[in-house]
Amino acid sequence: MGRYTGSVCRHCRALGKKLFLKGERCSTDRCSFERRPNPPGPRRRRGKTSDYSVHLKEKQIGRRVFGIYERQFRNYFIRAKAARGVTGEELVRLLETRLDNVVFRLGWASSRAQARQLVLHRHIIVNGHIVNIPSFRVSAGDSIEVKKSRSKGNYFKEQKDLLSSMPDGYWLTSDIENWTAEVLRMPEQGEMDDSFDPALIVEYYSKLV
Repeated sequence: MGRYTGSVCRHCRALGKKLFLKGERCSTDRCSFERRPNPPGPRRRRGKTSDYSVHLKEKQIGRRVFGIYERQFRNYFIRAKAARGVTGEELVRLLETRLDNVVFRLGWASSRAQARQLVLHRHIIVNGHIVNIPSFRVSAGDSIEVKKSRSKGNYFKEQKDLLSSMPDGYWLTSDIENWTAEVLRMPEQGEMDDSFDPALIVEYYSKLV
């Protein structure tokens, strides 16, 4: 099955939560979640919510936020479970250190989907080499930059006006003028995405893996 190409707003409506999958556009009155917060499809009377459905919904939120397939998400959980530390925290850390997410965190793209396109179209260089794999995992000490010939294009000129410096002590640092960045360390719990509860995702997969 190929990547979903329909309206991502359906994901927010189906899960009953705004996931900001379109970046800044989700904060405007054009957001369909604000206009139609009900789930897509015919309206039905919904029964009591089971624990399984709560866990499943949280897993779907996490998967949609980072824009990855079910098999990928499951593999991330398996790796997180095998790692030292809290499984849920390790799961989010694995997702946060994906290259497409890092590009998004740096502000070089307004959404993770847009960041994925920048990586796929060979705009991003890691440690001196072009990397076009969105799932590439960065490590502490890695240097990241936009390809020089691409950084002069209209997209990056417009994006520069929206950029702001990384806060002091953050796990990433960036040079806005030169389109370069560095991974200082791995992200800590307070610096990672908090739009879903990883503990509920662990509960979901603990019965399956």
